[in-house]
Amino acid sequence: MVLILSRKDLEAVMTMKETIEVVEHAFKELTMGTARMPTRVGLAVFDRAGWMGVMPAYLSEIGSLAAKIVAVFEGNPSKHNLPTVLATVTLNDASTGYPLAFMEGTYITAMRTGAAGGVATKYLARKDAKTVGIFGTGVQARTQLLAVNEVRDVEKVYAFDISANQSRKFAEEMSKVISVDIETANSPEVVVKKSEIIVTATTSRTPVFDGKLLRQGTHINAIGSFRPDAREFDDDAILRSKVVVDSREATLAEAGDIVIPLKANVISKTHIYAEIGEIIAGKKRGRISDDEITLFKSVGLGVQDAAAAYLAYKKARDAGVGFEVELFGKS
Repeated sequence: MVLILSRKDLEAVMTMKETIEVVEHAFKELTMGTARMPTRVGLAVFDRAGWMGVMPAYLSEIGSLAAKIVAVFEGNPSKHNLPTVLATVTLNDASTGYPLAFMEGTYITAMRTGAAGGVATKYLARKDAKTVGIFGTGVQARTQLLAVNEVRDVEKVYAFDISANQSRKFAEEMSKVISVDIETANSPEVVVKKSEIIVTATTSRTPVFDGKLLRQGTHINAIGSFRPDAREFDDDAILRSKVVVDSREATLAEAGDIVIPLKANVISKTHIYAEIGEIIAGKKRGRISDDEITLFKSVGLGVQDAAAAYLAYKKARDAGVGFEVELFGKS
C-alpha cells in the first residue's frame, strides 16, 4: 500500500521546528559521507517555456530514499491559473525500494528550504540578532521567517517587495502567525540598514540591494536564485561576506550569485569558506566574531527533500493522515 499525502495533509502534520532538526541532520550526513545525492538533473521544455528537474537522494542514518520531481512553467499563473512551481515527492523503502508514499512536493520544498535557512541562521547569525529583513514576500519568505523565528528571538521584521500590495499582505498575515511587528519597507536601503539578519527570497535576476550598505555583523540567507545566469547579490556583498553554501558542487553549477563573480574573476573558488554540513559536523567554525558578515547561499538539495519527506511520512502515519492505494496489486 502507498500512502498519498496532499498539501493539506502535510500542513496538518509538519512543524518547522522538527523540519529544521531533520534538515540539519541531512546536511551533516552529506558531509560525513552517509548520504548519496547526484547533482540535480534538469530538462528544458524549450517550446513551452518550462523546465523539469529530478532530485533523488538517500540518507543512510535517517533511512530515507526519495526523489522529487519539480516543474517550473513561467506561464502557469497567467495562462492556466496554476502556480509557477509544481512538485511531487516519492518516498521509497530504503531496504526494498518499494514506494511508501507519494506526496505533494511544493509544500515539502517550502518547508525544507525554510528549514535550511533556519539551520544556517542557527550557526551563522549573531546570537543576539533580533531584526530581520525580507526581500520578496512570496511562499518562500513565509517559511524562511518561520524558521529564523525558531532559532532567534525576532522582535522586528522589515519586508520589501516590488509589489506593495503583496508586501502588505505578507506583513498582515505573518505578524499574526509569529506575533512579531512587521513593517513594510519603502526601499531596499531601509531593509539593509535596519536588519541584522537578511533573507532574499526573490525571483530577481539582478542584485536586489547595494552590498556597500551591509552592516558589520549581518547574516544573510540567500535562497531565491538557483540559476547560473541570475543573482540577488552584487560583487560588494559577496566580497564582504564569509560565504557558506549547501553544496559546493551544486553551487558552482547553479548559483549565479557565485558563478557570475567567479567568471568575472571577482572571486575565486576559495572564497567559498565551507559547506553548512562542515560547520554542523564541527569540521569548520561558523561565525567567529560579531563583526563579520556571513552569507549562506542555498540552491536546494535532494537530501533536504528526502529528510523532510521522511519526517512527513512518519508524522502522517502516526496521525492517521492521508489515504492508501494498492499501486501494484497483490502478487
